[in-house]
Amino acid sequence: MNFPLASSTPSAMGLAQEPLDRLARMIEGHIRDGRYPGAQIALARRGKLALVRTFGDAALAPSRQPAADDTLWLLYSNTKVITACAVWLLVERGALRFTDTVAEHVPGFEANGKGAITLIQLLTHQGGFPNADVPREAWEDHELLRRVVCNFTLEFTPGTRVHYHGRAAHWAAAVLIEALTRQDYRAFIRDNVVGPLGLAGELFVGLPEVEGKRAADMHEPGADGRPVKRAEENNAAFRAAGTPGGGGYATARAMAAFYQMLAGNGTLNGVRLLSPRLVQYVTRNHTGEMVDAYMGMPMHRGLGPHSRGVTPTIRGLGSLASPRTFGHGGVGSSYCWADPDSGVSFAYLTNGRLPDPWHSQRMDVVSNCVHSAINLEA
Repeated sequence: MNFPLASSTPSAMGLAQEPLDRLARMIEGHIRDGRYPGAQIALARRGKLALVRTFGDAALAPSRQPAADDTLWLLYSNTKVITACAVWLLVERGALRFTDTVAEHVPGFEANGKGAITLIQLLTHQGGFPNADVPREAWEDHELLRRVVCNFTLEFTPGTRVHYHGRAAHWAAAVLIEALTRQDYRAFIRDNVVGPLGLAGELFVGLPEVEGKRAADMHEPGADGRPVKRAEENNAAFRAAGTPGGGGYATARAMAAFYQMLAGNGTLNGVRLLSPRLVQYVTRNHTGEMVDAYMGMPMHRGLGPHSRGVTPTIRGLGSLASPRTFGHGGVGSSYCWADPDSGVSFAYLTNGRLPDPWHSQRMDVVSNCVHSAINLEA
């Protein structure tokens, strides 16, 4: 299958080379300093792929494995926007409304005071159960998954706070997708999001075992600060599970293409996945200047991604970003975003999970390099 974005060059797409060269040198310096073993970036504009670069290693042990352009990187919470996109499709098809309660479509979800939680509250991290999670047994036993999600208990009154739900909200979204479609949420995403966009083989929520050899190992700093392999994610069961809030895998160019679809008002390479009105609705700021209690700043939550806005700081999108720039990150490792004003989309994926403040500081610089490269008159 041909990739949905034709290849171009930065200069042909109105992107200055020097800031992009600076970004490449920065990533090479991170790898040389032992911050993370490998990385991949991709940059697209107006339906064309301007840049793909792969750096360093996908694995360090038991032997070095250089990263390649088809290496698959763990997306962590970048996955949330892919899962949310499946919900958006169901709204656009008339299966539900954003103002519906989850319990209207998932009988039993109303348990423990959750009956009034709307889809908007769920997807903007206002649902009230930020620390809930499901056991590993529920990764493949989806009857158990539904029971566990319905039994989630509240930590605050829904709609009264914004507090990032690391896993819980998107487990609930997965159960909602399955209740409406009578299909495994991973299969629904594959057949209705990934496939139509032409990204099969490059974007997975639920990685088949046969593709596991392409997956980069995830690392974290060891006692000496050098990267060591994380046990939690580097196994076939985790990769196959496709946890809806943090278990997807993709190439950087696939994520740049997905966000290029959003920058293009729902259309990619002639395929109209979403309507422009739907894209505008889900990417706008639904939480105003409410501080996300987990992030410690306003996050301008949309129904999947978050937007830059005009606050002094924002995670990951770059302080220089247009206020309408939107995207999402993966814990300590990555960010993907689109700028609808310039038509640019960008993906930065790594296989090192780094703590703050270093992670957030480097992400601001990484994204600002790309914003600095954008010539608006092009």
